[in-house]
Amino acid sequence: MPPGTPGALYHKGVPADLKSHVAAWTRPVLSPTQASMRRLALAGIIADTVIMSTGAAVRLSASGLGCPDWPQCSAADIVASKNAGQTLLNTWIEFSNRLLNFPLVIIAGLIFIAAWRYRPDGKRRRDLVWLAAAQPLGVVAQAVLGGIVVLTNLNPAAVSLHFLLSASIVAAAVALHVRCSEPDPLPTTGVRRDLQLLSAALVGITGLMLAAGTVVTGTGPLAGHADAPRYKLPLEGVTQLHADIGWLLAGLAVALVIGLRLSGASPRAVRAGWIMLAALGSQGVIGYIQYFTHLPAGLVWVHVTGSVLVWIAVLRLFFAVRERSPVNTARTGPAVTVPSRQPEPLDL
Repeated sequence: MPPGTPGALYHKGVPADLKSHVAAWTRPVLSPTQASMRRLALAGIIADTVIMSTGAAVRLSASGLGCPDWPQCSAADIVASKNAGQTLLNTWIEFSNRLLNFPLVIIAGLIFIAAWRYRPDGKRRRDLVWLAAAQPLGVVAQAVLGGIVVLTNLNPAAVSLHFLLSASIVAAAVALHVRCSEPDPLPTTGVRRDLQLLSAALVGITGLMLAAGTVVTGTGPLAGHADAPRYKLPLEGVTQLHADIGWLLAGLAVALVIGLRLSGASPRAVRAGWIMLAALGSQGVIGYIQYFTHLPAGLVWVHVTGSVLVWIAVLRLFFAVRERSPVNTARTGPAVTVPSRQPEPLDL
């Protein structure tokens, strides 16, 4: 349709019809590339991290029963309204955290659709589909478990499971983000086997530290509403256990980073190691400051959010240590010459 024709959608630099607009917006999901898959996976990591951080804010501000019913805010109201024994601020903090599940559901659905339609080399990557499926399934599981948390008046075991489930969803999102740029199947890696095992141990111990952290919070004064049940454990004892796990994690992290540096590992793996070590060191400093300042809620929130960032850094290091380079997997035809050093994918 030429310019000047009635009904034309001509704008400088903009497609001429609505269909082109829609195609441009949906292309990253319906016709995904490696770059768009990584961006969607990154969006999932960010969304999962935000929901965990705001969930911690709900608990630490004693707003966990601001909406005492589920799935409604209260027996009489779907949306936030002042409830008995709660301030309006408590109610809105809790209700806002629930509202964040809606964009989370949308992002998770887009990730799964994109992974289902992603066909590098003309074939669907089943490993990516399974990792992507963990996002919407995880959101559903979070919602159900979150309802159990509310209906059991913030039972500490249910709260701990809710946090650890969220951490598992973050792990799947990180794995998806990394695997989007890796070949399938994976060739042999050049990193020493002992360093790979050490990185796997680091992941396991970090998960243990996250679990211990939920027990510390569920035992202390910041476990939510004043009437919420607590773990019947000595606070000093569980805090010391959490700190001991942190020191073990720090020792293994230092050993791994030194091993990577001395063994000639890839610059990306070494860089991921330093990032992880910096995140872990910052987390340790904040942890001791909050302890000696008698657990101010704001600083505890920073510490909980930092634990999620440490978890992501440890996972990224694990995948960087086992990172492989693309190889020629064709069974027929002439061999393809691969340069000795491939450019590293951008961390989008």
